[in-house]
Amino acid sequence: MVTPCPTSPVSPAVPAGRRDSDQNLRAPVKKSRRPRLRRKQPLQPLHQCPLPGDSGVCDLFESPSSGSDGSDSPAVFTARSCSRLLGPAQHSLQLDLQTFRDYGQSCYAFCRARESHFHPREPLARQPQVTAASRCKLLSWLIPVHRQFGLSFESLCLTVNTLDRFLTTTPVAADCFQLLGVTSLLIACKQVEVHPPRVKQLLALCCGAFSRQQLCNLECIVLHKLHFSLGAPTISFFLEHFTQARVEAGQVEASEALEAQTLARGVAELSLADYAFTNYAPSLLAICCLALADRMLQLPHRVDLCLVGHPEEALQDCLGKLQLLVAINGKSLTHMLPTQICEKCSLLPNLK
Repeated sequence: MVTPCPTSPVSPAVPAGRRDSDQNLRAPVKKSRRPRLRRKQPLQPLHQCPLPGDSGVCDLFESPSSGSDGSDSPAVFTARSCSRLLGPAQHSLQLDLQTFRDYGQSCYAFCRARESHFHPREPLARQPQVTAASRCKLLSWLIPVHRQFGLSFESLCLTVNTLDRFLTTTPVAADCFQLLGVTSLLIACKQVEVHPPRVKQLLALCCGAFSRQQLCNLECIVLHKLHFSLGAPTISFFLEHFTQARVEAGQVEASEALEAQTLARGVAELSLADYAFTNYAPSLLAICCLALADRMLQLPHRVDLCLVGHPEEALQDCLGKLQLLVAINGKSLTHMLPTQICEKCSLLPNLK
């Protein structure tokens, strides 16, 4: 009897067991594969500089010794070639008049209605260990820090608002006051900054006096005490609104309005560190800072103090205190402003 070839069809007379054994003897057929295309060069990341996380989450995936060499210190981090870390004075202010025409008055009315809800009055009334001098010292330290990280003026205003509102609710020990300052800065940056500072960098500013767990715990406490209500109207918003309103009305040129806004921001930074100005609402402070800036720049058409609807007595009182503040801290103000504005400022000859 002739045995069928393994490659030929199996005869029906062959038993099933024999058919199975014959099939197992067949050589496997190799399937043809398409040629694989290999990259000649590996893909490069889109961002050459490392992007910091918003709350230190990215730090948790790093090795514990990644920051021990000081490479993430604020000074080194600022020196990196990243365009996003330019100081606030180096950013050119721009006016979006079309957006102002569409939403300006509605946003202003909404913020003015909520202003009193977010305005802390006498934040140190319940603080047995924190004084006005210590608050001034902390904010005088935080203002250069926010400039070093290239943060916006809105972030600084929200930091001070978060700090003062928390002080109205909870007594703070003197040795934890600095930690509260950097925690308030972190919370503010999470709201408005695209790339907020990392927790590791904020802790480095405190020279290792606090741990990551302490900062995260305090952050949760602050958010709980404030009931997660963080969208406070700030001086920065009102300064921008008044600037766009006067340009849209044709009262001043856009270049003059932007110079006055920059000078008003410098004056407002000085007022944030002074406890005497905590009783004034942000809209009142903004219009007074802008009025003082117009006077210092000697603009022919100055802003109208009656735009905000505050009492005339309060406006004049705030304006007088701002003039005294600038007269005392004039030299510090010149370091906050661009050179061209300092040259136009009427107070500059008295500072030489």
